Amino acid sequence: MRDLKIPEQRHPEKAHRPDQSQPKKPDWIRVKAPGGKGYADTRRIMRDNNLVTVCEEAGCPNVGECWSQGHATMMIMGEICTRGCTFCNIATGRPDALDAFEPGRVAHAVEKLGLNHVVITSVDRDDLDDGGAEHFAQTIRAIRHRSPSTTIEILTPDFLKCAPEVLEVVVAAKPDVFNHNLETVPGLYPEVRPGARYFHSLRLLQRVKELDPSIFTKSGIMVGLGETEQQVRQVMDDMRAADIDFLTIGQYLQPTPKHHRVDRFVTPEEFASYEKAAYGKGFLMVSATPLTRSSYHAGDDFARLRDARQKKLGLA
Repeated sequence: MRDLKIPEQRHPEKAHRPDQSQPKKPDWIRVKAPGGKGYADTRRIMRDNNLVTVCEEAGCPNVGECWSQGHATMMIMGEICTRGCTFCNIATGRPDALDAFEPGRVAHAVEKLGLNHVVITSVDRDDLDDGGAEHFAQTIRAIRHRSPSTTIEILTPDFLKCAPEVLEVVVAAKPDVFNHNLETVPGLYPEVRPGARYFHSLRLLQRVKELDPSIFTKSGIMVGLGETEQQVRQVMDDMRAADIDFLTIGQYLQPTPKHHRVDRFVTPEEFASYEKAAYGKGFLMVSATPLTRSSYHAGDDFARLRDARQKKLGLA
């Protein structure tokens, strides 16, 4: 049996890579260690329902803050991914079969936590014909049944190896927000996200809008991987051409010495500049800070996103 706590077994595809130096983090990256009653309660609910969270699996720096408030991003379809992106801390390998009872357990946890907004993500499942699209749809429907007032945000894989129709299965379940991260600029895809295709991911998000214009679309990138400011601004333009509503930009943090190196730490002032530029290009919502992650403050951001659309339509 693999022990996913051992780096060599967690990331067998990275074991042969030379160690990459990890520069010291600047003061603006520091976060408090997780703890407290709220954190413990959230952790217990996750364990009681045998649920996986991307907060833990990806080593998110915001886990202490979010869990203390009862917020957790649930990761469905197992904890082993079929891709081996060089930035990601999710374990790589051959996943287990899908758990038919997982959508119900997720819905129960959402109800137990009393969430107004929930984020559901997953590993890539290239081993499945539909990439897990039906499992996403079942999870959305289960949450709607148990917690009708909860708004649902999904962060999906790219369904690269699936028939185009699988996206319709997910969209038909009507999540409130459809998120799929581009992760980085196209020039860095071969070394950062080798199993994916930049323009396929863009087209995926564009098709969501074509299938159901009422669904908010969202995407994010990391900076500090070696990209230039001009490349980041070009990604913004590409996203707006695909009618993406919400952009997130955060600092890449290297999980282990075997992962892609940190090229540099982007300053808070540079993040503020990116935010200003993105709003100028027409995004309804932008979150650009060193600690921004896809689901960080997702509930509050969704309320602001909805208000921004109402204002744009003259309904506010």
